[in-house]
Amino acid sequence: MSKNCRFAVAVHVCAVLAMNEGKPATSDEIARSVNTNPVVVRRILSSLAKAGLVRSWRGSTGGSVLAREPADISLRALFRAVDDSEGPALHNQPPNPDCPVGAHIVPVLGSIIGRAEAARESALAGVSLADVLGQIRSRAAAAAA
Repeated sequence: MSKNCRFAVAVHVCAVLAMNEGKPATSDEIARSVNTNPVVVRRILSSLAKAGLVRSWRGSTGGSVLAREPADISLRALFRAVDDSEGPALHNQPPNPDCPVGAHIVPVLGSIIGRAEAARESALAGVSLADVLGQIRSRAAAAAA
């Protein structure tokens, strides 16, 4: 699964768990909502559990629940839980140091990408899972009306 997709699925998974209000949800139930294979959901749940965001148990009464209140889970925490990359690769080979562009492009792009990642982190830190749930509930109520 692509890096971008993992974040979206993690938010979706946690939104389903939050809507269950403490009642455990199985990976099969969550997978039906996400419209994906339960294995994908289990991998996401594993990452979220390692980050202390969900609790899961196996067996006939198994399932997963949020480990914290939705207001206490930021989207940044979800992003960090499922993002396993070291950031964007700038070049797979060093650029030509004799070229004016090649000699300076890596630090220039590194600075720009660093600022973009800091802005993303800041934006995600300011949004909680409870905020996402509020928007989902508002849209669901408007669609039902």
